[in-house]
Amino acid sequence: MASQLDTDSPASTRPALPRTYLVWLAGTRASLLGDAAMYFALGWAASAHGGVLAALVLTAINLPRTVLLLLGGAVGDRFGARRVMIVGDSVMFTAALLLAIVSFRLGTPSWLLVVVAVVIGTVDAFYLPATGSMPRRLVGKEHLPRALAMRQAGGQIASLLGAPLGGVLVAAAGLSGVAVVDAGTFAVVLVVLVCVRPAFDVERSSREESLLAGVVDGVRLAVKDPVLRPALLLTAAAAGFLLPVVSLLNPLLAREHGWGAGAAALVAGGQSVGMVVVSLVVTRRGAMSRIGTGAAVGLCGAALGIAAVAIAPVTGVAVAGGIVVGAGSGMFACHIGPLVLTSIPETHLSRMQALLTLVQSLALLGANNVLGVLADAETATIAATVCAVMVCGAGIVGLASKPLRRLHRG
Repeated sequence: MASQLDTDSPASTRPALPRTYLVWLAGTRASLLGDAAMYFALGWAASAHGGVLAALVLTAINLPRTVLLLLGGAVGDRFGARRVMIVGDSVMFTAALLLAIVSFRLGTPSWLLVVVAVVIGTVDAFYLPATGSMPRRLVGKEHLPRALAMRQAGGQIASLLGAPLGGVLVAAAGLSGVAVVDAGTFAVVLVVLVCVRPAFDVERSSREESLLAGVVDGVRLAVKDPVLRPALLLTAAAAGFLLPVVSLLNPLLAREHGWGAGAAALVAGGQSVGMVVVSLVVTRRGAMSRIGTGAAVGLCGAALGIAAVAIAPVTGVAVAGGIVVGAGSGMFACHIGPLVLTSIPETHLSRMQALLTLVQSLALLGANNVLGVLADAETATIAATVCAVMVCGAGIVGLASKPLRRLHRG
């Protein structure tokens, strides 16, 4: 993998990423760790009320997030990503403190869990597009691949540690304790955002344009642009047929082969390790010079890993396949992110991040249900094989796309 990366200059001579970006990244990763712990705690509390309420809590997060995402992107481009993030963190800091107080006094009634979930989903709809556009505002285009790779590695590590942290906190202090910790992480991000200002001036969208017109204009740009259009399609393919392999099909494959939960956990851990390692390599060495090709190659590599997981005769082969899946996923993410951010007009940064998130959410929602039905009707092996074929096909389409293949980093 390292031999494919751009090595025009030794890593030791590469300029360090801006300190403002590193401070912002540390704050947001701390907040992400708190959020991961909170998601675990909410799920655990909801499960005590039964499966229906647990599903309702998840829906209460995902529904407003999905419905309001494009509007959130338009708001970020109109009023500025940093301002939107400050408002969002302030709302979540207040909500987390109120949750801590109410849950300490009343426990975890169902209405409280649903209300908190709605607040989280609504804030996410505005916050995610804004935070997704911040790297472009804090670092130069030439540093974006390394900056985004570091962001991805940090996010993956926070996600890995979040659930165990949530379990420990729930056991020690209940939902109210988790809420206090989460509020603390939001306070950290608020301080960081107040102190850190974007180093690069980014033009905002016109105030004469309505927010609805801004939403439509963002979609129109993505559909017409020769680079953004295939990039969005590849992102949808990755979300629909790559992400479900570990979250949905991996446990089904383990049960199908009679391996047990431990083997499924090892495969999932291998996927995380592969993603983190590739992200750190890109952080250190930089991305491929042909950044569109790098994204497509990542999908092709992930397809090989999915095939290995699908047909693995023993646990060791499945774990190795999971590592390859993670490495391919990391390769794709480390190239598609900067590819999109450097191809977007400055007036559309948040809107395109919103569209990327929406495309992933919708693709994942549809694919999870289809693949689940296919696994029940046939086998999990067949469902995973379909994923391998589709991801490989998407990678080949990316390699065949002239706008992507000819696109150089920066």
